[in-house]
Amino acid sequence: MNAASFTKSFWHDEAKKLEFRTKHLINGEWVDSEDGTTFDTINPATGETIAKVASGKAADIDKAVKNARETFKSGVWSMLAPRERLAVIERFSALIEENAVEFALLDCLDMGKPVMDMINIDIPESVKNLKFFAETADKVHGSLTATDPSVVHYILRQPLGVVGLITPWNYPLMMAAWKLGPALITGNSVVLKPAEQAPLSCALLGDLFLKAGGPAGVLNVVQGLGEEAGKAIGLHPDVDKIGFTGSTEVGKLLMTYAGQSNMKRVTTECGGKTPQIVFADYDNLDKAVTSAVYGIYGNMGEMCNAGSRILVQRPIYDEFIKRFSELTASNMVVGDPLDPDTTIGPLVTVEQQERVLEYIEIGKKEGATLALGGGRGLNSGCYVEPTLFTDVTNSMRVAQEEIFGPVGTVIPFDTAEEALEIANDSLYGLAAAVWTNDLKTAHRFGRDLESGFVWVNTFDIGDMTSIWGGYKQSGNGRDTCIEALSQYTQTKSVWMDMA
Repeated sequence: MNAASFTKSFWHDEAKKLEFRTKHLINGEWVDSEDGTTFDTINPATGETIAKVASGKAADIDKAVKNARETFKSGVWSMLAPRERLAVIERFSALIEENAVEFALLDCLDMGKPVMDMINIDIPESVKNLKFFAETADKVHGSLTATDPSVVHYILRQPLGVVGLITPWNYPLMMAAWKLGPALITGNSVVLKPAEQAPLSCALLGDLFLKAGGPAGVLNVVQGLGEEAGKAIGLHPDVDKIGFTGSTEVGKLLMTYAGQSNMKRVTTECGGKTPQIVFADYDNLDKAVTSAVYGIYGNMGEMCNAGSRILVQRPIYDEFIKRFSELTASNMVVGDPLDPDTTIGPLVTVEQQERVLEYIEIGKKEGATLALGGGRGLNSGCYVEPTLFTDVTNSMRVAQEEIFGPVGTVIPFDTAEEALEIANDSLYGLAAAVWTNDLKTAHRFGRDLESGFVWVNTFDIGDMTSIWGGYKQSGNGRDTCIEALSQYTQTKSVWMDMA
């Protein structure tokens, strides 16, 4: 697909042709909620209702879980030969590629993501993830141990059973693919609950899994509000594991629900307040500036790993801010997410827009200097201009709290010791970056930064060998790597007395 040839009119014309899947997918059938209720999913660029979506509650979750359990016990997927599961997941990933235009439109309309981000990032990364985990199908195995000759002892690695996946609205397609890959390839049955702010692309995923040959009941999609459907997954006594990406607050609730019910496993990828640390010795300041701009304004700043704390050594502090402001002005285009020239679309909801604007006012009151932006950007829609605060101290709320919008803060530092102390002075620890030509500094910060991912002289780059997950209150799970397979399986010893 030659995305560069697409025009704004193409995307708007294609959007008019869309048909939305608005019901739950349970046991291979599209069904309404048990109580018949719905919720509206809203286009944040226009404020218009896209569709009325079935609003699942405890009864709907229970129905999906029961079907998932029956499917798991039947062995139609859990006992399928690994390479047969591989074939289904490969067809599944191919269908996502074939339906790229529809996926791009669904997430653009649902949460405001610029269409070129979908084409260049979200869709190819989703496909790559599923293909990677498909290739692991026959590589997930146990072991035979060395024991007394009168004993045969082997260790089995088996699927957990029924997995509840609760995915966020900032990367609706990609986060679902991240978790579906390891959950499905290891033989589990899944109940997927997308974020209510952007539910439509996950419904299409469910449809395509069936078309790829996935058995009914293996991938169920239940729409609904977090405090209803999400809570019901957390409390359900027959869900074996929850995979969650979202806020730290909700992650804590899900861990509580697990303790109140059946002690189900819970893995979480939660909030972040990523530091980007730029030393004066780094000899490519433009590269660092470019990564800082896209690191905070990419996806409208609605990223757990958004580089929102930019620590800059004093000798280059003023020059860094100058170049940052110039690059933002020339490259960050606020506009219609269906326009290929747009780089910053609307925030996901009016509530999120008001939250971000409130943080901008907080930053002003705290004494930070508003160096860039600070307004709504456009007269209508849930937009916020790319915003930058300078003269920030790490004790300010704008430096400590996750804003989840296009708001960056620049904090000066003098020494490496000071930079490390500032960077680690956060309840979060998802990611960090350091820019330096000094190998000792690079190694020290790679070792001592309290975060699950540390980039050196780059930002937001990786592949399927990389682990993704946080330290501290950024969560406890790991995605996009071989280690993720262990989170959807369990081990068992079989000890056979051969005497």
